[in-house]
Amino acid sequence: MLAVNRGHWSIESVHCIIDWNYDEDRSQIRTGFGPENITRLCCFAVGILKSLQKPAPSIAESIRELTFRTRLVFDYLRMTKNSIPREFAR
Repeated sequence: MLAVNRGHWSIESVHCIIDWNYDEDRSQIRTGFGPENITRLCCFAVGILKSLQKPAPSIAESIRELTFRTRLVFDYLRMTKNSIPREFAR
C-alpha cells in the first residue's frame, strides 16, 4: 500500500512542478492532441532540468534563467559546436 502511495506522489510532484511553473491548469489548449503534447514537452523540459541540476537553483529559477538567457538553452542541450560548458555559463 505504501509503494502505491509513494508512486502516486512521485507523479503528483512532477505535475505540481509543471502546474506551478507553466500554469498548466489555465491553459487554453483544448483540442486534439494539443494538451497531451504540451504536457509531454513540459515534462521533457523539467526532466532535462532535473538531470542537469546539481546543487543548483530550483526548477523555477532555472526556467527563469533560461527564459532570459536563450543561449543557455543550446548550451544545456549541447546543440552547438561551441557550446559553453555549464560551469562557465554563469
